[in-house]
Amino acid sequence: MGAAISGLTDHEKVTSNINGLSEIRLGDLPESCIALVLTYLDPIEICKFGRVNRTFRQASLTDVVWEPKLPENYQILVKNYHLDEESCSLTKKEIFARLCRPNHFGSSQNKAFWMEKNRGVCVCISWKEMKITGIEDRRYWSHMLSDESRFSTVAFLKQIWWVEVEGNLEFEFPAGNYSLFFRLQLGKTSKRLGRRICTVDQIHGWNIKPVQFQLSTSNGQQATAQYYFNEPGKWINYHVGDFVVDKYSSMPTKLKFSMTQIDCTHTKGGLCLDSLLILPTEIGPRK
Repeated sequence: MGAAISGLTDHEKVTSNINGLSEIRLGDLPESCIALVLTYLDPIEICKFGRVNRTFRQASLTDVVWEPKLPENYQILVKNYHLDEESCSLTKKEIFARLCRPNHFGSSQNKAFWMEKNRGVCVCISWKEMKITGIEDRRYWSHMLSDESRFSTVAFLKQIWWVEVEGNLEFEFPAGNYSLFFRLQLGKTSKRLGRRICTVDQIHGWNIKPVQFQLSTSNGQQATAQYYFNEPGKWINYHVGDFVVDKYSSMPTKLKFSMTQIDCTHTKGGLCLDSLLILPTEIGPRK
């Protein structure tokens, strides 16, 4: 009889355990386990799962979830570009958020970098940071306000014989492949009654000889391209070339780039110059 009572007690324990298991909820999962699962999701999905309950929210804020989403050299970017001036104890999620918004660098507000979610670091440089032939002579160039530019202004070429645009950049790119583009438009845009209007009457000289583009890096990489400009009224990213940043390199990447059309047999005009754009090759648009 004692054995029977003992067996009944054990059966009740087993039944109780089975019933207990059937009542386990998401909030009962260990935070470390949830965090491990979240590391496999993209940033937007992580934020969505953070709204499930309190445990998921705490797991979604942990450094172990966000550190794999950061560039390998994020500590250098944070230090060199003063992203932690307000606080010396930023969480990895806060660093991720700051890197995803435009961060100006250099001595002016005309250069910016940002992280494109989980797909690498991008850089944009205004025409104001470039050396442009005749840029201060209003007979050749005019400086226009534009809500179509990241930097709020573009340079408009009225007419000139010799077009030469040069620039350079030194930046701590994370290891990877990158593509460089000039952002240009044929024609001058404005707004009339809320509608976008493009004036094309000053466009001339771009279909006679191609425009030459060049890119070179301090470690010997080079690229060239040439294009005829024949698509007025829209901004186009003209692909100059690609370069590679080695993961073993400890020095900032130094770039030189240029755009020229120096055939003086004819004048050129009607071109808007906005900026230079550098993107990870996997997301870079192609002309």
